[in-house]
Amino acid sequence: MITITEEQPEDIGAREILLDRAMGPDRVLKPSERLRAGRLPAPGLSLVARDGGRIVGSVRLWHVDAGEDCAALLLGPLAVDPNVQGGGIGSALMREAVARAKALGHTAILLIGDAPYYTRFGFSAELTKRLKMPAPVIRKRFLGLELQPGALAHAAGKITASSQTEFVPAMAGAAGAFTRAA
Repeated sequence: MITITEEQPEDIGAREILLDRAMGPDRVLKPSERLRAGRLPAPGLSLVARDGGRIVGSVRLWHVDAGEDCAALLLGPLAVDPNVQGGGIGSALMREAVARAKALGHTAILLIGDAPYYTRFGFSAELTKRLKMPAPVIRKRFLGLELQPGALAHAAGKITASSQTEFVPAMAGAAGAFTRAA
C-alpha cells in the first residue's frame, strides 16, 4: 500500500537515489535547480510516497518570487521510481502537494514540466506568459496554477528564489562554524 508522508531527514539519501534513478544525474543542470540550489523547501511541502518503508516517489515545493510583489511556490522535482511509474503515484503526490499548499495559504504554484501531464491538475502556460526563468526554458513547459483566483494576474518579470538558505559547514574557520549557502 502506498502512503504519502512528509519527508523526514533520514529520507534524504533515499530521495536523492530515487531522483537520480528517475531523472538521471543531469537533473541538477535544469533551470529550476538554479532556484533550488542551497535552499530549503517550503515548510510542510516536501512529500514522499512510500511502499511499505521504501520511498517510491517524491515532490517538493520551494518559495519563489514571481516578479515583484508576487509570492509563489516552485514545484519540483516530481519523481517516481521507474519500476512503479504509471500506477498513479505521481498523480497522488501532485494532488496532495497542491492540497497542502492551498491549505497552508499559498496562492500560486509554478513549474517546468510536461504540459499534457500537468494540465489535468489545472496548470497552464497562459499564467506564466509574462514571467521568465533564470535560464531559457521551452515556454509551453513553463506552467502556473492559481490556488487563489487572480494570484498570478499581475505576475511579471524574473522568477527569483525567496526560500530560506540551508546552513552548511564552513570550509575554513573555527571548528563548528557555519555559513549560509549562496
